[in-house]
Amino acid sequence: MPNCDLHCHSTCSDGLLAPAEVVRRAAENGVDMLALTDHDDIAGLPLARAAAVEVGLDFVNGVEISIEWEGLQIHILGFAFAAADAALNAGLQTVRCGRIERARRMAAELEKVGIDGSFDGAMRLAANPNLVSRAHFGRHLVERGVCKDLRSVFESYLVPGRPGYVDHRWATLADSLGWIHGAGGVATVAHPGRYKLSRGDMRRFLAEFHDLGGQAIEVMSGSHTPEHVDLYSRLAREYGFAASRGSDFHGPGESYVDLGRLPPLPEGLRPVWQLF
Repeated sequence: MPNCDLHCHSTCSDGLLAPAEVVRRAAENGVDMLALTDHDDIAGLPLARAAAVEVGLDFVNGVEISIEWEGLQIHILGFAFAAADAALNAGLQTVRCGRIERARRMAAELEKVGIDGSFDGAMRLAANPNLVSRAHFGRHLVERGVCKDLRSVFESYLVPGRPGYVDHRWATLADSLGWIHGAGGVATVAHPGRYKLSRGDMRRFLAEFHDLGGQAIEVMSGSHTPEHVDLYSRLAREYGFAASRGSDFHGPGESYVDLGRLPPLPEGLRPVWQLF
């Protein structure tokens, strides 16, 4: 089975490495096929593709779209789409709109608990200011010594119920799948094990995803436990989904696993790259 890593990020969203650097690191780690999946932005794809040609790596267009489903933020991966598609680009632009305003509201909430200056700190770390995110706030707070690492920042400040978290209106599930399919791409649920959904709610979500034409789920993810892999392998078979594999790499020392270093997909699953 080829070493496919279909989930990673660059400085075009909240990654630490430029698109070409991500590609070169993937090639050095033995990746055969890579998808760059920046959040709600595809600006890094041409640079990544050019680097992939140089190193002889098979490259797939990718994006990770932020959606809202029943009040919960969920991420949908799109693969192998036409990057010039007008509707997809317009849709991603609508998702990006409002991120700076959300960042200001996050900073205001952090200021209420005695942490000032976080907006300027996060914006300084965001190579693409239109994609300023919780990760940039987290890195700033680690720099300042508020928490020891990014995971601690999220647990203490940047998840629902914590003082730095604010709601934001994202795309709908139907929106995201419409944009991906309209551009000829493959829609995949990103890291389903990370969402705070009951088993019953997860089944309802996957049924809706299936009915809207969703094709795959990320079974092997950097954040998935062996129990998650077993569960989503079973659900992939039950719903007839293909299975994806991706590290969700954001940068050295800041990710669950390095590019290309995940175990292979379990036997008996249809790899999503067979759909490209």
